Amino acid sequence: MTHIQATTHLKTFRYRLRPTKAQEVALLEQLRLCRGLYNAALQERRDAYRKAGKTVTGYDQMKYLTEIKAALPEYAGVYSQVLQDVLKRLEKAFKAFFRRVKAGQTPGYPRFKGAGWYDSICYPQSGFSVSDKTAFFSKIGNIRIRLHRPLEGKLKTATIRRECGEWYVSYVCEVEAAPLPATSSQVGVDVGTTWFCITSDGEFVENPRHFQGAMRKLRVAQRTLSRRKRGSNRRKTAKAAVAKLHRKVARQRLDFHHKTAAKLIRENDLVAHEALNVLGNGQRELGPAASTMLDGVSSFLSCPSRLQAPDGQLSP
Repeated sequence: MTHIQATTHLKTFRYRLRPTKAQEVALLEQLRLCRGLYNAALQERRDAYRKAGKTVTGYDQMKYLTEIKAALPEYAGVYSQVLQDVLKRLEKAFKAFFRRVKAGQTPGYPRFKGAGWYDSICYPQSGFSVSDKTAFFSKIGNIRIRLHRPLEGKLKTATIRRECGEWYVSYVCEVEAAPLPATSSQVGVDVGTTWFCITSDGEFVENPRHFQGAMRKLRVAQRTLSRRKRGSNRRKTAKAAVAKLHRKVARQRLDFHHKTAAKLIRENDLVAHEALNVLGNGQRELGPAASTMLDGVSSFLSCPSRLQAPDGQLSP
């Protein structure tokens, strides 16, 4: 059981950006430069260890950012903290790699990022602001924003992300905790395949099976994509269509998970669930466990910890 005593917590607000064509070119250029820096830093680490047995850290590489800007003037067009965040991402990837090695898991050595596989830049502390109609980012300028709900608390970070040809910004804010009223009620949750979940109160939650519902359209779109010539504009269009279908399924699933989890924590002081090894079950069999994975059970079980429970009481 985990008790959260903090008076503040972090909350993310996501908004749609509407950049002009010139701003979109600038954003794409920044993604290209950050991807190049990531790959170059990864190559340096690999070569240093293979040729000299030396370990290079992210902080070692950050010391040379000033020299990189002097040698490659195009990097002067990227905010300094954005470049630092690129190297911090690589540092985080290596820490996760060594953690998996130590735990005896499949290591998964950090990979080079190909074109289209580096889709976000982060302003970790400063260099950004937001108003009712525009969002300002250093080295980019003011971009139109669709502020469909007000921000809360103190701005901490801003992350610009490209998703299916569209641009979004996620603001992480530090907000004051607002506990829900106590209900003096407790509930246990058992997830399954026939029903999405069953509570100890006898409530059966229908399984919406979003992925299965979209399989017909996905099958057609995937076949269309497979027939398109690599590198052609028609293949790019077909690829975007497939990505949008997968995005729709992911959004439907996330919306369902949050609504179901929010209902549980608003009605109960304690929510308990079984400790499932969803990934391990899916690797051992391709029947019901695979269906459980498709329905995003692990994502659903993480929702209560992201939402605000009355006393933060969660028990696996």
